[in-house]
Formats: sequence, C-alpha cells, structure tokens
Amino acid sequence: MNTYRITVKPGKKYWILEIPGIGVTQARTSKEIETMARDLITVMSGETHARLEFDTRLPQSVQKHLNKARHLKKCEAEARAGAARETRAAAQELYGLGLALQQIGDILGVSRQRAHQLVNAQLDD
Repeated sequence: MNTYRITVKPGKKYWILEIPGIGVTQARTSKEIETMARDLITVMSGETHARLEFDTRLPQSVQKHLNKARHLKKCEAEARAGAARETRAAAQELYGLGLALQQIGDILGVSRQRAHQLVNAQLDD
C-alpha cells in the first residue's frame, strides 16, 4: 500500500489537489477532497487502497492571521480561567467574612445559586 502526500490549496472556485507522481485534480468542497484524490489515484495508478496524507497550504498572509487568532484564543482561555479563579476566591472570602449568599451574588452580579456554587467550589491554585 503506497502513501500519497497530497498538497491542497485553495483556488478561485475549487480546492486544487496536487499529488506528486500522479497529477492534479480539483474538488468543489472540502468534503470532496479525499474522494477526488482517491479517484485520481485509482484512475492513474490502479491503486484502490492507498494511504493519504493531506497538507493544506494557505497564503502566508492568511496563515499569519490564523496563527495570531489561535494565540489570541489561547490567551482568552487563560484570561477566562484566571477570572474564574479570582471570582471564586472573592466569593469565598466574602463568605468567610460572614456575608449572605444573596449579598455575595449581588456584589458579583450573579444569582444566589451561582454564589453558592462559587463559595463551595475548590480553588485550583
């Protein structure tokens, strides 16, 4: 069983699939990429059970934006986790000072039930 590494690039209307030693084909949607690659390999080589590896290539400027977006999403997730930790700590400290759950909820802008959950949650750090 041969392994084919297919380079996939966006074209103006279609995905362009380049298969070294086999040829080039296109797919209208991302769902068709594997089918079209297998069809071309079968027609050109007769091989019906090839192993396929796909390498999607995007313009460098687009890849730069995607990399930045991934980084920002990671930072966002870390910030949300930190905010949640600090909110739990504040709720627990307020509770330790003797405030009622309704008061804690009012201060934090959450329901009494959510204040109860925060007070009873374990701190991660």
